[in-house]
Amino acid sequence: MIELQPAGAEALLLVLAERPDAQLPARLAQLAETLRQQLGSELRDLVPGWNSLLLHYDLLRTDHQQLSSRLRPLLDAWQREASRPATGRLHQIPVCYDGADLAEVARACGLSIDAVIALHSAVEYRVGAIGFAPGFAYLGELDARLALPRRATPRTRVPAGSLAIAERQTAIYPQASPGGWHLIGRCPWRLFDAQATPPCPLALGDRVRFVAIDAAAFQAESR
Repeated sequence: MIELQPAGAEALLLVLAERPDAQLPARLAQLAETLRQQLGSELRDLVPGWNSLLLHYDLLRTDHQQLSSRLRPLLDAWQREASRPATGRLHQIPVCYDGADLAEVARACGLSIDAVIALHSAVEYRVGAIGFAPGFAYLGELDARLALPRRATPRTRVPAGSLAIAERQTAIYPQASPGGWHLIGRCPWRLFDAQATPPCPLALGDRVRFVAIDAAAFQAESR
């Protein structure tokens, strides 16, 4: 059952499921687009999570009660569409698996380096949320055999393009930034460009597969 929870004076949190599933990110993206179209200027921003959608609304145009009343039929219609599969675009992203923490990850997981690479690149991931930094796409779900807690001591600077894992998620750092995830590789592509349209090629609900490349291919692919 969908829950509508007040989130401060000007926001409403839609909890859409108890836990995320493979189809939810793409369906959540569809819901966000529907709400933008139907509610228009009443909404100031929509912030998706793995199983939720946070709506920031304009208090001069609506309030919690009015917005909740308008949302109910839209959410009912969205639920009725649940049987239709939402696939999302597929991105095949090249990765050179030579990250600073790769050997440490292999030891912690009781695996060989080759096994870590094989497990990580075998999964088709879903973009479940975008946040932390512009273009930072949270991808799930990581194979349970690779699940590790975040590093005890975060790095003050993680290079742009770093492929990392933490818990049951993986991601590529689109810009240099602090970070506490385990670095297992590098992506040669630029995954956020403020001058591009759209700035981030990955969108909520998209699918991602990682393709292992060597150092020479990394240099050739660098953008």
